[in-house]
Amino acid sequence: MAGITYRNFALPDESKSLDKFSVELVDLGSAVAAKITQEPGWSWSKYVKPLAGTDSCQVRHVGVMISGRDCIRHDDGTEVMFVPGDAYVIEPGHDAWVVGDEPAVGYEFENTQPPKSNT
Repeated sequence: MAGITYRNFALPDESKSLDKFSVELVDLGSAVAAKITQEPGWSWSKYVKPLAGTDSCQVRHVGVMISGRDCIRHDDGTEVMFVPGDAYVIEPGHDAWVVGDEPAVGYEFENTQPPKSNT
């Protein structure tokens, strides 16, 4: 079915805030888009780990970095610094933290529809 669905982050469907972290969500029907803002000094291990109850983040992330810098360390030891313009897929099992004095802002996307079968 053809069509266009759009939303603006100025009027998110849902907003969540934790210390040094916020997310705005827009529902696009077949997908959800998120604007994630992490303030300087934020790290997953310091601010989210106690709430998650896991040793590392167990969420898969697909997105693009817009501003600031984030460092990601995967459980396998791989470490990558994301800068504006970097598109990424981060598999479950990682830590993340903001590098520098600028907030790290990214947009992430999640498909809410199951894959179409070829049968």
